[in-house]
Amino acid sequence: MLATKKDAPKKKKTKTREWVDAIVFAVVAATIIRVFFIEAYTIPSGSMERSLLIGDFLFVSKVNYGARIPMTPVAFPFAHHTMPLTTSTKAYWDGVQWKYHRLPGLSKIKRNDVVVFNFPEGDTVAVENQAESYYALVRGMGRQQVRSTYTIIDRPVDKRENFIKRCIGIPGDVISMSNGVASVNGKNEPLKNTGMMPYRIEFKTMDFNYAALDEFNLNLGGAPAVATNTYILDASPEIAEKLKTFDFVKSVTLSPDPAGAVPGGVFPNDPNRVWNRDNFGPIKIPSKGWTVNIDSNTMPLYYRAIRTYEGNKVEQKAGVWYINDKPATSYTFKMDYYWMMGDNRHNSADSRYWGFVPEDHIVGKALFVWMSWDSTASFLHKIRWSRLFMGIH
Repeated sequence: MLATKKDAPKKKKTKTREWVDAIVFAVVAATIIRVFFIEAYTIPSGSMERSLLIGDFLFVSKVNYGARIPMTPVAFPFAHHTMPLTTSTKAYWDGVQWKYHRLPGLSKIKRNDVVVFNFPEGDTVAVENQAESYYALVRGMGRQQVRSTYTIIDRPVDKRENFIKRCIGIPGDVISMSNGVASVNGKNEPLKNTGMMPYRIEFKTMDFNYAALDEFNLNLGGAPAVATNTYILDASPEIAEKLKTFDFVKSVTLSPDPAGAVPGGVFPNDPNRVWNRDNFGPIKIPSKGWTVNIDSNTMPLYYRAIRTYEGNKVEQKAGVWYINDKPATSYTFKMDYYWMMGDNRHNSADSRYWGFVPEDHIVGKALFVWMSWDSTASFLHKIRWSRLFMGIH
């Protein structure tokens, strides 16, 4: 009787094959978890202090707002936009690009949510100076000079740098800021106690124990005096109130940039708008289905959203605006947009400098800190134990 294929003994996998299969399974499983459920991030800058500190490691949920289907699906596992140990070698292939789609989420983005998103102005990058926005460089140096000085590359939406900020305004909101206080739909939204702003602190005398300020991380030695016994230091509203109780402190007052003082680089970089980081607006945040009239007043605000984020051809000829080669007096938005700001208001690159965050740039909601590492502390105090598994609010 002839042996059938079914009766033939199965070939045993080699150890190498077992290891390869295990690694492939682990990579696929981890990728699915990162893309559709939850991903780990770290805080590299102080833009969210004191809510989030440099060295915080946190988990970000993709489920809360709905997981975004990868728009650049062919990519090296566990790398974002650049291969490890390189500055410009792509970790993805942009030959395949999918349209923006998002799975249903548990909720919509709400005001004051802490959100991770792709940097809206990260579509174009100067490789040798990635800390600076390409568009800010162009405004300062001119396009030709920037392109002759730096290596310029483009990045798709989901491969742009990840930012984390607090959502100050949602689609349809009207946002403004006066003397350092944000206003949403005409209602003031003061900083939470974890937020930071510059305060003018006047001491009755400098003959006191500076260690009394250590718990607030106020470094008098690092700040020059602006008047006799007077310094301007970043602090939270809670810290400011505590300082007022000290017998050696004469006064503590908020010290925003005055209206009319223009340091430059504030959205929408319109010479007809004398705005700065502490005084701007009102600005209406676009929402899906909202129609805006197109004129010389609105186009500085919405030009980039219409052209770059929503993919239209936009140009002006003889004073008339054209969208996709047709004269246009209005435009209806296809996506929702958000206004994001850092809690450390004078140390944050946020919507005040580059405008709206489109919905297709949203990555997820920050949930909790699972580890916090202070690189400046002594060996036994490097882990910030009090921040472990701390919820993010």
